[in-house]
Amino acid sequence: MQHLFSAETYRNRREELKLKVGSGLCLFMANEESPMNYAGNPLRYRQDSNFLYFFGLSMPGIAGVIDIDNDRSILFGDDPSVEDVVWTGPVDSIGELAARVGADQVRSSADLDDTLLGREVHFLPPYRMDNIVRMSALLGKSIPEVKNGASEKLTRAVISLRAHKTAEEVAQIEEALEITAAMHTRAISTARKGMKEAVLAGVAHGIALAHDCDVAYPIIMSKNGHILHNHGHHNMLRDGDIVVADMGSENRMCYASDITRTFPVSNKFTEKQKEIYRIVLDAEEESIRKCAPGIPYQEVHLFASRIIASGLKALGLMKGDVEEAVHEGAHALFFPHGLGHMMGLDVHDMEDLGEDWVGYDDEVKRSEQFGTAYLRLGRALKPGFVLTVEPGIYFIPELISQWKEEKKFAQFINYDEVVKWTDFGGIRIEDNILITDEGSIILGSPIPKGIDEIESLKL
Repeated sequence: MQHLFSAETYRNRREELKLKVGSGLCLFMANEESPMNYAGNPLRYRQDSNFLYFFGLSMPGIAGVIDIDNDRSILFGDDPSVEDVVWTGPVDSIGELAARVGADQVRSSADLDDTLLGREVHFLPPYRMDNIVRMSALLGKSIPEVKNGASEKLTRAVISLRAHKTAEEVAQIEEALEITAAMHTRAISTARKGMKEAVLAGVAHGIALAHDCDVAYPIIMSKNGHILHNHGHHNMLRDGDIVVADMGSENRMCYASDITRTFPVSNKFTEKQKEIYRIVLDAEEESIRKCAPGIPYQEVHLFASRIIASGLKALGLMKGDVEEAVHEGAHALFFPHGLGHMMGLDVHDMEDLGEDWVGYDDEVKRSEQFGTAYLRLGRALKPGFVLTVEPGIYFIPELISQWKEEKKFAQFINYDEVVKWTDFGGIRIEDNILITDEGSIILGSPIPKGIDEIESLKL
């Protein structure tokens, strides 16, 4: 049986949404099966997160409507036939499912057209083409009209609700984090020279599957940690390599976790690796301490950037005034991504609703500067936000070569020294935090990240 919150939780969420939107119908389409290579061989099913938030059910072929004007919520779907049950086994009826999530009415899927006819229909930005085509027919709109016709009022209302995690949601995220902790510790302790990255990725993924769960996103497990979204696992590990492992589990309620650890293949970090690791760890821990209600996360990102630039200056890789270097964006040669993002039902929470609407507001606008422009969350932090803190330092040969040739930020970057590090790779350290009324806390049980802690897992 599917894991759900109480019917009251879903009813309360829908009631809050009604108050925020005010009138009309709010339409939520379930995701359909997605064929791997033919219709009868689908990819792992994943329900739309907004449907999960308001209607809870993880199954295709259904839709939910919140009728604000008539103060009711309706679940549309059809009971399985005997032929369906032969393949799937017995399942709850649509009526039973509706009761479990507190829906007021149940109707056949065929009735959805008439329910929407002539009404003001609010819907969220669609991202699946099958649903776009289906909504085009239901609403009598062209495909471009559906793609561009999402309700701003509904979108902003959903963001305002989902951004603040309740205690029961935090508990689900922490459940996912417990699985993720096992994934990381096993990968670190398993790594040996002569082993392919794929072995470590497989071991970690297997732990998630063994918990009747799956990964929240494709595993990043690579000795080429300077490639930020490196999903290839074909490299052979050698003594002296360091591995960036960015992975998280999604629990049975589809809440995500997102943790990065960097570890040596050998039993010990080299001294050179330790120098960079200490800078990244300092940036991560100090940034977490700085996170609190009212602090713009863009400010925390720049704070971490200054710690990184100061550390690199101490190693002779950067030079000049650190404040000015970060203001100009010179640090982005080594730290070319944002410090973190919102997290919840999605690993990049609500990104389908519009990254700028989720992460920015009228007070904090997205930077256009390389590096900082990739910061997904910039606005002031509020209690209930769950987010990642994930600074890193990377030596990207192609970027170093281009900037050196252009003499870009030569007043801040010591290229004669930097070119000696082009075979280093990268280091990233990441935790998931909850913003509280007083500050922030790291969620989940501690996952080793100190140098001694990491090395102790190798013995």
